[in-house]
Amino acid sequence: MIAAAPSSNGYHIHGAKPGLPPISGWEAEIASVVNHDDPIFAPHSNINLPNVKSGFACALHMHQPTIPAGQDGALISNLQHMFENQHIGDNHNAPTFAWCYKRIGEFIPELVQNGCNPRIMLDYSGNLLWDFQQTPRHDILEPLKTITNDIQYHPYVEWLGTMWSHAVAPSTPIPDLKLQIQAWQHQFAALFGYDALRRVKGFSPPEMHLPNNPDTLYEYIKALKECGYRWLLVQEDSVERLNGDDFHKNGDDKYVPNRLVARNSHGETISITALIKTQGSDTKLVAQMQPYHEAKARGKQKVGNVEVPSCVAQIADGENGGVMMNEFPDGFRNAFYSIKDNNEGVVGFNGTEYIELLEQAGVTEDDYPVCQAVGQHKIWNKIGTDNVTPEKVAKAIAELEKEDDRFHMDGASWTNDLSWVKGYENVLGPMNELSAGFHQKFDSRVKEDGNVTRTPEYQEALLYTMLVETSCFRYWGQGAWTDYARELYNRGQHFVQ
Repeated sequence: MIAAAPSSNGYHIHGAKPGLPPISGWEAEIASVVNHDDPIFAPHSNINLPNVKSGFACALHMHQPTIPAGQDGALISNLQHMFENQHIGDNHNAPTFAWCYKRIGEFIPELVQNGCNPRIMLDYSGNLLWDFQQTPRHDILEPLKTITNDIQYHPYVEWLGTMWSHAVAPSTPIPDLKLQIQAWQHQFAALFGYDALRRVKGFSPPEMHLPNNPDTLYEYIKALKECGYRWLLVQEDSVERLNGDDFHKNGDDKYVPNRLVARNSHGETISITALIKTQGSDTKLVAQMQPYHEAKARGKQKVGNVEVPSCVAQIADGENGGVMMNEFPDGFRNAFYSIKDNNEGVVGFNGTEYIELLEQAGVTEDDYPVCQAVGQHKIWNKIGTDNVTPEKVAKAIAELEKEDDRFHMDGASWTNDLSWVKGYENVLGPMNELSAGFHQKFDSRVKEDGNVTRTPEYQEALLYTMLVETSCFRYWGQGAWTDYARELYNRGQHFVQ
């Protein structure tokens, strides 16, 4: 395991079994680092909010799954597999993908040195970060470390947390949500240090997938907040107003922070700030910097009693598809050169920066428009919000599924034409079984002695439990990818027996 860079509190991550990623063992130390309410970006922001009429916030999502396809079935990244088999299919793109993973570390210094004021948010899965550590890919890591750890670049780059193995939340066993979130924090700290992790306050869900089952969403938000996250990026079509209206009824609300509220089957509520990702062709929109061009047509709007700039938020795969490979570099750089040369009142924001600047201007969380996961209104309209019980919620969901064939509790994502549940019972069944075995074996032991999470036995079991939950084993269809999932499940069984 690569040691985390020393931070001001002196913590380090070290000492795991060689060959295993840094995914557990320092939960208490990490919690002490991330659970704070100190401003991160506002004190260093060079944006004067009163002079801004609108802004945009773009994020790049990067991921490659871990597969049992190395020598003698060793765990390797799909990126490494592509490099070793460039004669097959689209694997010839491997060098371009690798360049995409590091190039933002070149673009940001170039823009800053040329007097520009760029912004970008980065979401790299734990699998991919582990690959950079495994291979190792210092050519990728060093530029990323520069823009992450060099204080001169702090205003321009924001990392977003995510699930370690790109697990989609609605079909991930509830007890594993927090484990996935914490594992990514371990991985990130091991590569970039605790000081960098302390600045990670936004969360990017794999596939933009938001649970709409009341209990899953409640536990998801609870886990995020316990892990120090302040806000969540959500897809426009995955949320609704409390009266069931979609965001098309009041489109302006999606350009300011919202308060995402979740109520579970016991009637308990919890909330977190949400930034709304607009719908559309994600890679093309970001590659051509459409959010910047849309922001130019927008202006200020009221949140509570305060006039604030609107913000167009968007995320895309950072490496996937011709537009991201070929058009993004010029699109990204030209947008910020244009902002430098034209005083249009439009700026790039990062998510936490935008939220903090609004707070400095007098906006509070209670001022935000309120939203909930899509489909919630139908449930609470049927049973009310008083005296809520699991039995009432379960009955309401069953009745709604009979009454409306479009109603479901599978969650919503940017791939709403694809179910992450139906047709994948051969993956979901083993996934849930492995998770259950993991918790049966380890939960009581961890409760008695927290150091259990530092043992190779625990870490190997956790690794396979999380790997089976990787969304690619469903998103990429039946066949080789579900076979990978079955092999990972079989290996995992050895560690949870």
